[in-house]
Amino acid sequence: MRFWLARLAGVMANQMLMVALAWHMYDITGSAWDLGLVGLFQFVPALLMTLPAGHLADRLHRGRIFAACMLLQAGVALLLVLATRGGFATRELILAISVVLGMARAFQMPAQQALTPLLVPQDLLQGAIALSSSGMQAAVICGPALGGVLYVAGATTVYASSLLLFLLAGGLTLVVRYRHQASTLAANWGTVLAGVAFVWQRKVLLGATSLDLFAVLLGGATALLPIYARDILHTGPEGLGLLRAAPAAGALLMSLVLMRWPLKRHVGHRLLGAVAVFGLATVVLGLSSHFWLSLLALAITGAADNISVVTRLTLVQLETPDAMRGRVSAVNSIFIGASNQLGEFESGATAAWMGPVLSVVAGGVGTVLVAAAWLRLFPTLARRDRMV
Repeated sequence: MRFWLARLAGVMANQMLMVALAWHMYDITGSAWDLGLVGLFQFVPALLMTLPAGHLADRLHRGRIFAACMLLQAGVALLLVLATRGGFATRELILAISVVLGMARAFQMPAQQALTPLLVPQDLLQGAIALSSSGMQAAVICGPALGGVLYVAGATTVYASSLLLFLLAGGLTLVVRYRHQASTLAANWGTVLAGVAFVWQRKVLLGATSLDLFAVLLGGATALLPIYARDILHTGPEGLGLLRAAPAAGALLMSLVLMRWPLKRHVGHRLLGAVAVFGLATVVLGLSSHFWLSLLALAITGAADNISVVTRLTLVQLETPDAMRGRVSAVNSIFIGASNQLGEFESGATAAWMGPVLSVVAGGVGTVLVAAAWLRLFPTLARRDRMV
């Protein structure tokens, strides 16, 4: 429970921080390209450092790694408070901070994913992941919405609130207790890359993780929401907060459904179907000029994505021995980071080239095509009937 609360506080703080950073950057530059660069600058260090971070998660205490990441992000929030008050919160500073956030994410994600199976029995893992997802989605709902409201009082207020929540998350994690069995393998390229080989050899895992990568890479429109909020839907930072929170609201509802009725049969087809629905809802978002329709479309993307997240994480954890979980979770984190941060850069770059509407619509269509292609490319995933 303490780790669940720590993750709740950390996710809420991160979401508040990111919605404030996005609006702050758009206030400074008014550029879709710069919004995309925020995602790219988070992705590159994460890409370079996640595999070594996964090896560390198998050797060191995973709770302490997670706590250190929370405290690092608290330091980022403190710097933003000082920079905003001191008048030196520039485009360059925000991009530099994005690099630090990417480094923190590189170590945080493998540690937190590999720690969860050690805290619950295996037969309760899918339910635990769904419960964890529901809490995280609640934080993703409250974080952007609260961040948008607080931003009306100034960016400093958002950054200071994030600072307090990151400190709370770090403190809670430091008191989490579990039986730690460190990997005794020496650190070399073979052991660091063992997670990559493990996923590559298991086509169900490769198909599930790569499906999420390409679907969110093409269909993710989060980076463009400041443009949609201000220029298309004609709302302010509080409206942006609601738009950022809408996918989490849909995901929260779906996670509650999955807790009550977990996926037991036809897992593969339901996973691919959920990705196709994600793409179709993204097309609706791209074409919408009505605030409430946009909220609904975003909520549907969140619900569909939650099916993918719970299914993928459950498959990864059930099919991976504990001694490998840190490194396999690192591979999964690279796919997640690529889909999210690199997806933000892709959205910003294509929006700068062809406009935000065409960028989002094309990405949604591409996501539907990816779901169709995976039926043929990964037949073992498509035919997967049960989780175990």
